Amino acid sequence: MTVRALYLCEGSSDTGLRFHIEAIAADMGREILVTVPELDRLPNKPGRTVEDKLRAAQQLSDSGHAYDLVVIHRDSDREPPDRRRTEIAEAVAAVSPGVAHVPVIPVRMLEAWLLLDQAAIREVAGNPNGKMPLNLPKPARVESLADPKAMLKQAIATASEERGRGLQKLQTRFSANRARLLQMLDRAGPVKQLASWQSFTDDLRDALGNSR
Repeated sequence: MTVRALYLCEGSSDTGLRFHIEAIAADMGREILVTVPELDRLPNKPGRTVEDKLRAAQQLSDSGHAYDLVVIHRDSDREPPDRRRTEIAEAVAAVSPGVAHVPVIPVRMLEAWLLLDQAAIREVAGNPNGKMPLNLPKPARVESLADPKAMLKQAIATASEERGRGLQKLQTRFSANRARLLQMLDRAGPVKQLASWQSFTDDLRDALGNSR
């Protein structure tokens, strides 16, 4: 049986997580079809709440309940992860009762996951053999950073060793580079040490295992 999954993310540069969803399913011997709706392109853009996005995605599907599984990314930001989990569970119960769901809740934001792979950062910066120290945080500290997005942007800039106009051009590509980093994320690397990543992957495996 092919599992039909809906993946709702916070922004267009978060869509790369679908590749990890597909890879984890493949590791389990499960076939999965992941749909990532482009809700921002709808004539009437949905609100920013999880429930708003779910209702918009439901309207796009042919039958209204075309999915076996819903994977929802919501950064914890300044909220406790458990509060985000409750928010997601209540939204799914209101819009798609009975459909299994998997919350994806990076602490504080998804960029924290991307700060753990120095080689990938140097690669997207266009300077894979660079030696400039990046001073990246250790896994034990990365989820306590106040602004991992700013640190990631600075790390890419430092890794590039660009100056002036070259650095300006690089900075304009941050969203694209962030998306590449997410696709390149090494599931067997340091990210495995993060509780938020472990929760996501454990929940996904449980949901896939129960969807037979």
